[in-house]
Amino acid sequence: MHYSRLTDRIAGEGAAAWDIHYRALARQAAGEQITVLSVGDPDFATPTPIVESAVASLRGGATHYPDVQGKLALRQSIADDYHRRGFDVGPDNVIVMAGAQCGLYAAAQCLLDSGDQVLVPEPSYVTYEAVLRATGAEMVQVPLNSEEDFRLDPAALEAAITPRTRAILLNSPHNPTGQLIDADTWEAVAALCRRHDLWLISDEVYAELIFEGEHLCPATLPGMAERSVIVSSLSKSHAMTGWRLGWVLGPETLIQHLAHLALCMLYGCPDFIQDAACDALKTPPAELDDMREAYRVRRDAVCKALAESTAVATIRPPAGMFLMVDVRATGLSSQAFADRLLDEEGISVLSGEAFGPSAAGFVRISLTMEAERLAAASMRLVACAERAQAERSPTPAAEADCL
Repeated sequence: MHYSRLTDRIAGEGAAAWDIHYRALARQAAGEQITVLSVGDPDFATPTPIVESAVASLRGGATHYPDVQGKLALRQSIADDYHRRGFDVGPDNVIVMAGAQCGLYAAAQCLLDSGDQVLVPEPSYVTYEAVLRATGAEMVQVPLNSEEDFRLDPAALEAAITPRTRAILLNSPHNPTGQLIDADTWEAVAALCRRHDLWLISDEVYAELIFEGEHLCPATLPGMAERSVIVSSLSKSHAMTGWRLGWVLGPETLIQHLAHLALCMLYGCPDFIQDAACDALKTPPAELDDMREAYRVRRDAVCKALAESTAVATIRPPAGMFLMVDVRATGLSSQAFADRLLDEEGISVLSGEAFGPSAAGFVRISLTMEAERLAAASMRLVACAERAQAERSPTPAAEADCL
């Protein structure tokens, strides 16, 4: 039987990146003691007030077809939240989607045509390529330099612009590196978008998980509201990954197009989930600050555990729930090291190469368990790296035996 060309465009390396994670889960399900650090799923429970709000909504009968664009009360709450950040936006600039991933896919479908180019700094999140290629557009990777701690360079973005460039897709705080785009860099990116008439798609799902520095929404910059598309959710900040609740902010015309797409694809997000999300935004649970602080403590615990080893190095992230570990001193590729770490120590991490060639020689650790267990896993990672390093560099005695 024949399948569409879309099936080829949405497969490939991005989908294969999760193979090691699925292998780890299978071993865990079989009863092995596996430490899973390969996915960004918070280990926290969704705060109780949010859960109770959803339960009350269900019991109140919110089980019917929802508003395809999203409940007005929720869209207003989202708009109010951005208004406090300086973005003059109303509920008609918002559509509620089934998570940020869905919002990103839908936005790409409404912005891009076959042959368009989208600039994406790499390493980048593994689904971006499939999302863009699903439209027929081309993802143009703009390398981030590991020696500069994977910070964004606007000059590199400008050098990659061609007549076919339609948009820039940025993610700050960044997955996988945890880097934060600072205000000066945002200003430079905004100038590029205005000068070359580009859309700016900003993935902001980690915007509430910042330890040092501040998040800037690029739509607040001069001349950017009409060309910015903001994608976000409650998944990471509120430990609501399984609820599938996200949104897109943008010009009203774009939101109307997205509503048409949602009508034929999703038919809206369940009302009881929207009610819970609305309460979460109006009355932020106290647990949110505790979760953010826990991620900071976990980051520090991992950095401390890795600090003394010559076999690994780490880039201390100012935000997010991930940490990149440099394993190049082992002489192994990042995928080979990840495989060995799972086989020898029962720890699953993602290969940096899954996020792009600039992360070759790095692995990504998710900060998704308590600090003590993370520190212990980090020490086992160091032990694995040091064994590999020793195999690469024989001892003087071993070298003498070979003479």
